[in-house]
Amino acid sequence: MSGPHIVRSADAPAAIGPYSQAVVWGGLVYTSGQIALDPRTGELDPDDIARQTERALANLAAVLERAGSSLACVLKTTVYLRDMADFAAMNAVYARHFPGRPPARSAMSRAACRSTWRLHPCARSRRSRTCSPKVIAARTSTG
Repeated sequence: MSGPHIVRSADAPAAIGPYSQAVVWGGLVYTSGQIALDPRTGELDPDDIARQTERALANLAAVLERAGSSLACVLKTTVYLRDMADFAAMNAVYARHFPGRPPARSAMSRAACRSTWRLHPCARSRRSRTCSPKVIAARTSTG
């Protein structure tokens, strides 16, 4: 591949502005943030953080799949939350989608999220359908 490859998935909400759902470049996939919009109905999941997290991560997985990747290959995520009080509920759902070897993550409050969106996750991933990252244990100080 000589330049960036633009990714469009029908199984995730279409871009609503001048941006791409994802871009593949140099063996990495860079995704735009996903919201809890059902791509088939165009409806936003109810104002429930757990359900919105499930839907947003399903949308993210669909974009990654179209790009030739998967949630298992995600290296880093950024999750913008409308309210940090939603963190624990979001984190419980997130943990089910990233079991065992979770990616690096930043999570922060973003008051500028539309009032109906409770979260907005995005990711960077290795372009591969099968990933088995190694876990590097923390070193302990001996002295």
